[in-house]
Amino acid sequence: MKNTFLQIHPNDNVLVALSDLSKGTQITFNNQEIILQDDIVAKHKFSIQALAKGEEVMMYGVLVGKAQQDIPAGGLIHTFNLKHASEAFKGKLKNYAWTAPDVSKWENRTFMGYHRADGQVGTQNYWLVIPLVFCENRNITILKDAFLKELGYGQPDIYRHQLADLLELYKQDADSEQLANFAFTQQKADYKQHRIFKNVDGIKFITHESGCGEDRGDSENLCNLLAGYCVNPNVAGITVLSLGCQHNQVSMLQKAITARDANFQKPLYIFEQQNDAGSGELTMMSEVIRKTFLGLIEINQQERQPAPLSKLKVGVKCGGSDGFSGISANPAIGHTADLIVALGGQVMIAEFPELCGVEQEIQNRCVNEEVADNFGKLMTEYASRAAAVGAGFDMNPSPGNIKDGLITDAIKSAGAAKKAGSAPFVEALGYGEYAHKTGLNLVCTPGNDVLATSGMAGAGATIQLFTTGLGTPTGNPISPMVKLATNTKLAKKLPEMIDIDCGSIIEGDKTVEQVGEEVLEYIIGLASGEYQTKAMELGQDDFMFWKRGVSL
Repeated sequence: MKNTFLQIHPNDNVLVALSDLSKGTQITFNNQEIILQDDIVAKHKFSIQALAKGEEVMMYGVLVGKAQQDIPAGGLIHTFNLKHASEAFKGKLKNYAWTAPDVSKWENRTFMGYHRADGQVGTQNYWLVIPLVFCENRNITILKDAFLKELGYGQPDIYRHQLADLLELYKQDADSEQLANFAFTQQKADYKQHRIFKNVDGIKFITHESGCGEDRGDSENLCNLLAGYCVNPNVAGITVLSLGCQHNQVSMLQKAITARDANFQKPLYIFEQQNDAGSGELTMMSEVIRKTFLGLIEINQQERQPAPLSKLKVGVKCGGSDGFSGISANPAIGHTADLIVALGGQVMIAEFPELCGVEQEIQNRCVNEEVADNFGKLMTEYASRAAAVGAGFDMNPSPGNIKDGLITDAIKSAGAAKKAGSAPFVEALGYGEYAHKTGLNLVCTPGNDVLATSGMAGAGATIQLFTTGLGTPTGNPISPMVKLATNTKLAKKLPEMIDIDCGSIIEGDKTVEQVGEEVLEYIIGLASGEYQTKAMELGQDDFMFWKRGVSL
């Protein structure tokens, strides 16, 4: 019989409903009879025993809130009777011993990747086109339209064709009823069949709204992030467009690239419109096209070669989370993370606001006091910035999160942290820093889906695992995004977004470890170019820069 509720940790004083439970239902837990005092929707929580006002509520073995009123045994836990609360953190307080999982069956496995001169191995072979300042966004968009269509990297124009069909009917004097009932063709064209450069997996174009009119700190941080994209092993060559007069100078980008790779050897073509336009924009843009085309010919000579799994660089993220995230998909990829670390690979976890409440556990898992203190400093500085504008981590859960059971930031965070598995943390990195150490890394980013995934790509992630309970289309230009559903209902509802269904864990058909191993196998095939993720097929290339200063 399928379980209808779950206690996540032995110290928890609440249970999670795995299916809808009606008021008056009697359940037995630890030889205790509990009568539900409210209807409990799946993913939501109810109390094991009576809780007095002010009493602590525990989930995942940590403090996640305090009761705002008396709550009876079997009572619904929700925003009206629970307020966010979390434990203070005090640095590394004890040593941490980790027992790595058995990875013997993967030790001799390889993936087919692109070997770079700096020793990194990419899972993709991309050409990257970036602006140093928002003034060049128009030129980037023009180049994107030209390159993707002419070289076979564009997406099928399904919706344009649908509009053309309606327009043709309208020209034939079709009435409103005929137009309303016209059946669109849903078939997708094979947009890859005309690709000229068989070993170039894509030409990626980034736009942003920064680079000038801001404090110099933001300009420097943007250069650091873009430099990380240039050094990321999924990128084989880069075209940079600069206006010339902006804060974000070419020399700043070059310095940031050298800081990450002193012997940077990828083709890098830089154009400044105010200096290189000659007789006008046409002159510069024509040269951009010529140089970039020649660069594509050059990187097309590179081919996939076997690489050990220790060369994998994987980011983990959650977004559109629900009450099942910390039970199914997050711990599943946490097990995947442990496997990758045990194989000598690199894993990154970001979104620091969603580590609120588990800081002490993380600090204790750090390899030394320096890493623990750096993580604590990053968290404290971030929280102070939020407080300065009247915000706080407790405001993190979205309406969708709350509706589906994540009613405090500490509940959300304790489940989100499961993505990091149980390996020790080897480094705590600020936004825009590059991850050089193998093992499990902390990367300071906001919880915002695109800001976080952009940050991990800039830290070197060559694949990202993204769990979701509600559905989100987020992708990244250079770091393939694997979307994992926390529940089967979502996987069936939004099949165009979801790559892996982790709902079998909730149903009791598979264990967290079994799904985690399946995710690793999926990663190996993806890293070898055997298939694309749904976000890649959709051309979902999201990029945002975390701007923390003021506009000037």
